Amino acid sequence: MQIGYARVSKQHDQDTAAQLRALKESGVGRVFTEHASGGRWDRPELHRMLDQLRPGDLVVVWKLDRLSRSLKDLLHLMELLGEREAGFRSLTEAIDTTTPAGRMMMQMVGAFAEFERAMIRERTLAGLEQARSEGRVSGRRRKLLPHQEQDIRESVQAGRRTAAQCARLFGVHPSTITRLLQR
Repeated sequence: MQIGYARVSKQHDQDTAAQLRALKESGVGRVFTEHASGGRWDRPELHRMLDQLRPGDLVVVWKLDRLSRSLKDLLHLMELLGEREAGFRSLTEAIDTTTPAGRMMMQMVGAFAEFERAMIRERTLAGLEQARSEGRVSGRRRKLLPHQEQDIRESVQAGRRTAAQCARLFGVHPSTITRLLQR
């Protein structure tokens, strides 16, 4: 039986429609769909698929990096498939691990997928460093302006208002006020 696996990294920005269409056109009967990073191992649908494999099954993905972005994890997955006597096929890279040439090709493409992921990470870190050097700060914007923080500290310390009253007054969660007062 051909079993498909479709994955996208972000649930809101991406969808699996193209992958699902390609898998269906290739004759896949059942597809497991996931919205999770390919660099993570804790993907529930991937593990459900692996648990349901039987000898002779063929796992089909649209593209190799949909299965994993880490060569180590990819090789581990191929080992698991081998233990369950199941094959693997990638539609885009034309890799079929039921043949020796397909197994070799899968390892080479997996190495490139891991390289690509490392390059993306490196570019992201360089971009963040550049932004910091230009004075741009990443992360969530502060809820309170410095003069508001000072007003809250003075009001609570002087006993004019409670932390809960300040939270309501400035429209923030009470834990925001608590953290402010603990700094």
